[in-house]
Amino acid sequence: MDLGLAGKRAIVCASSKGLGRACATSLAREGCEVVINGRDAAALKSTADEIARATGAKIHAVAADVGTAEGRAALLAACPSPDILVNNNGGPPARDFRELSHGDLVAGVEANMLTPIALIQAVIDGMCARGFGRVVNITSGSVKAPLPNLDLSSGARAGLTAFVAGVARQVAARNVTINSILPGAFDTDRLKAIAKAASQRTGQSVEDISAGRLRSIPAGRLGDPREFGELCAWLASAQAGYITGQNFLIDGGAFPGAF
Repeated sequence: MDLGLAGKRAIVCASSKGLGRACATSLAREGCEVVINGRDAAALKSTADEIARATGAKIHAVAADVGTAEGRAALLAACPSPDILVNNNGGPPARDFRELSHGDLVAGVEANMLTPIALIQAVIDGMCARGFGRVVNITSGSVKAPLPNLDLSSGARAGLTAFVAGVARQVAARNVTINSILPGAFDTDRLKAIAKAASQRTGQSVEDISAGRLRSIPAGRLGDPREFGELCAWLASAQAGYITGQNFLIDGGAFPGAF
């Protein structure tokens, strides 16, 4: 299927690895010119080169912390008029909620709620004026099914989800959509870090914790980041213009609900 994305410009935040990289790769494969982002300049350049070789697309690397005003300004300088914005940022480390300081709480909300809102504010009017825009927020399956010790991540991302629900309805008539993807357990460094933290906290081995997580997934496996990237590209497509303000859970059936 031709997704109608050839020649579109995309910004994908936190995309040197993991789910962000998968989204950047899928968009590049569909013909987008993509700005990727990360804090490690060497790793980011390597990712940019690999995506460019694999897809033939133009890939621009912006080494910056998207959680800062300076980092966001650098992204927008590289792509002032994006057609597609994929919001992504690392979540706070797993920690008992009792241990969270006021500074920890503010940092979590800043990274996982306020940063994506700031980028949406910066690009949404241009999208509306051009008559095409797609915003995809990478949040977490914990928005629907909170996980112990990820309370700050769950709360900040749930705040973003509620905030953009109303915004999405305000811009839908201009062919601008805002949707979120809620990942479950994917084979990423983030999942490995969560398992390691749980091991240190409980004394269980990382292997046992990982095996227990797999048993909770009806699909019987971790998600492949490419599966996630392909969903992101489809939500950015011309065909997805009638879908907005929605939250797409992609978790192998782990969430035990009908709705």
